Amino acid sequence: MTDSPIAVVTGASSGIGAASARRLAADGFHVIATARRAERLTALVAEIEAAGGRATAVAADVTDDASVRALAEAVPGPVTLLVNNAGGALGLDPVESGAIADWQRMYDTNVLGTLRVTQALLPALDASGAATIVVIGSTAAFTPYEGGGGYAAAKHAQTALAGTLRLELNGRPIRVIEIDPGMVRTEEFSLTRFDGDAARAAAVYRGVAEPLVAEDIADCVSWVATRPHHVNVDRLVVRPLAQAAQHKVHRVE
Repeated sequence: MTDSPIAVVTGASSGIGAASARRLAADGFHVIATARRAERLTALVAEIEAAGGRATAVAADVTDDASVRALAEAVPGPVTLLVNNAGGALGLDPVESGAIADWQRMYDTNVLGTLRVTQALLPALDASGAATIVVIGSTAAFTPYEGGGGYAAAKHAQTALAGTLRLELNGRPIRVIEIDPGMVRTEEFSLTRFDGDAARAAAVYRGVAEPLVAEDIADCVSWVATRPHHVNVDRLVVRPLAQAAQHKVHRVE
């Protein structure tokens, strides 16, 4: 057991997940940081503890049922906050030629990963008496764009999951909050999307002096999670100033 409120953060080995783990630890949560890459989690936990926070690394794969069950068993008490952050995009191919394997992987990670972790931790969330589930979505959850069919489809489905869950949990002490970021520059999102092609990844942010960064989204996670519990921020859409819409980005050449 722990005397600090427990926050479970998936996809915590980099980007928004790692930034959220750091911020929530600074807010006083005992963070259970989970992702596939154990060595990165170990380094993150060491960093958090060096800064005076509390964190525990639990390696897990959100696409694996047994791994998620083991994660739930490793949590040392009731869960006050679950941040479903694990996900990502693969490729920028049109629907006509998109790789079905990429679509399957995106759906499994973004949608079924959220489902698996949420199902596994709902008893612990209920047990806290005042819990919050945060789903990290995307502006692709409500605006499709050319080349983004697989990712947009997965994020639309994740939004449907979050909205349905909010309805089904009504009357129980669990808030469901969706945060939908636009352009966020992290060390891996676009690099993963383009299979390690650094030039294509960098081009996404070309000419944008101030895209969002992972810490901006972590700040949003902290804010929604620390409102009085009767306040449910159903959906928070956040973009950089330069991005007026999915297709409208001010770039300085």
